[in-house]
Amino acid sequence: MSVHDPHAWGRPAPQMPRPAFTPRRLLPSWRWLAEAMWWVEHSFGRARADARPEEDTRVRIFVILSAFSAVFICLALGAAHAALMTPKGGVGSVSHPNAVVRADIVDRNGALLATNITHYGLYIDPAQVWDKPLAAQQLKRALPRVSVAKLRKVLNGDRRLIVLPGLTPQEKAAVHALALGGVTFEPEDRRVYPLGGSASHVLGVADTGGQGVSGAELAFNEDIRAAGAKGENFPLSIDLRVQGVLENELAAAAMETQAKGAVGIITDVQTGEVLGMASWPTNEDLNRAVSAHYEMGSVFKTFTVAAGLDTGRADMDTKFDASQAFMIGNRRITDFHATNQVLTLEEVYLHSSNIGTSRLAVEMGPQVMRDYFTRFGLLDAAPIELHESARPRRPRKWDDSTLASLSFGYGIMITPLQMSAAMGALTNGGRFIPLSLRKGGRRDVQARQVVSPETSLTLLDLMRRNVVRGSGGRAEAPGLRVGGKTGSANKLVNGRYDPSHAVGTFAAVFPADGPVDARRYSILVLVDEPGTYPRTGGFVAAPAVGRIADRIAPFLGVERRADPYRTALGELVPQFEDVEGDGR
Repeated sequence: MSVHDPHAWGRPAPQMPRPAFTPRRLLPSWRWLAEAMWWVEHSFGRARADARPEEDTRVRIFVILSAFSAVFICLALGAAHAALMTPKGGVGSVSHPNAVVRADIVDRNGALLATNITHYGLYIDPAQVWDKPLAAQQLKRALPRVSVAKLRKVLNGDRRLIVLPGLTPQEKAAVHALALGGVTFEPEDRRVYPLGGSASHVLGVADTGGQGVSGAELAFNEDIRAAGAKGENFPLSIDLRVQGVLENELAAAAMETQAKGAVGIITDVQTGEVLGMASWPTNEDLNRAVSAHYEMGSVFKTFTVAAGLDTGRADMDTKFDASQAFMIGNRRITDFHATNQVLTLEEVYLHSSNIGTSRLAVEMGPQVMRDYFTRFGLLDAAPIELHESARPRRPRKWDDSTLASLSFGYGIMITPLQMSAAMGALTNGGRFIPLSLRKGGRRDVQARQVVSPETSLTLLDLMRRNVVRGSGGRAEAPGLRVGGKTGSANKLVNGRYDPSHAVGTFAAVFPADGPVDARRYSILVLVDEPGTYPRTGGFVAAPAVGRIADRIAPFLGVERRADPYRTALGELVPQFEDVEGDGR
């Protein structure tokens, strides 16, 4: 229709032909969108036909505004979902391909022991660097720890290579500020241990690929990764407060005695949970608690006496002749501090008589001794999750001479962890419970009865008496009813036992009173090659045990009170005779 046609005015506008393609021919799920597009398109057509260009403009503005609004709404909903619905530390939170999904490790109370922090790898593409000598100079100034040789090698190469991994965010910012061409960064997660050397031997390390290499990181590798994927922490049995006290007192004892090394272990004897484990010096890779072997001396008399009591071969009043040396063939066995008299079994233990325990062991015979050593876990690696747990060095033959040596801790080399597990079995009602670094203990292994509850109660009282009036007097902690046994052994050097290379040990339990199922904690301290004299366990290890018990009791909820031997303040009960021990 032309505006110059005089016959066109007043005629109705011609109808737009309906297209052959209609929204109704589409699937129902797309019909609404097609109908909307059809409506918009015909709105433009109607506006042009009615000569209303302003209506056409309004429709177009409306359409564009609606489209942008829809896009922004979708983006906002996506951002809100990512921020609110993705679990912390989970897979959905990983923002780069090198991120490691590995849970934070915490102690039993939630204190942080290990976590991940994003670092950056520094990469250079030499083809994009204009002035290579200047770039090398600026990079070295911004990042002093970078190797000049490495910089030159990459800058003079023909492909993109990594120059330095593990840049902190601050280092990355310093390099980024140089605005150098060809310099890029790739994020990578790094495992960090915010407490430095504390509990380092327990925690171990993980590599940059997110796999555990040693310690708890390796032992619980899959569980830690699974917890990380769920955004959860992974708790250990360690109590960081107890661990701190143990490390502090162990280092003090080692330095005070000028020792080569030292070990400390604290456990809950009823659950098998390890509350503290320390190996000194901390800067060594060797975890002495689980991997080092020692002949531990007279602490083994506890196992010999326990076997005698449990089999009925002896009781506290059974007498043993220690008036003279005990001869086995040409071998002469003597006591460190000879009493030269007949001793009851209780006196054998309190005076730490080699003669008395040797006579008992030979009387019981190899079958009984082997059986009880097996029960106490002394002939196998300590059952704990750590892969580093080492097997003992066992005797090849079990003749009378060997039995005598075993009765007072020679002829067999075990790890401190084995000793801790065995002492736990003697002080918790006679149940051998595998030690564990998992909070709550191990649920996949059942405890086994190794001695009777009656034997366990007798040993608890005997160990308490040994602290009150025997060789363990220096381990006393007022009101905490500490019990325990000293151990001292000379090391084999060039085929001979050398007294200048000794090991001093004290294996303790507290509180030693109460029923067999009462809350009770084991403390083991071993001092390796002390340089001071005397080198016996009663002098080099027992004092540290007393200080540790005194400091950790409030954390563990152990109340101070009197027992039949001492008041709550540690004073001797008048009717109980106190005899100073020899510290052996």
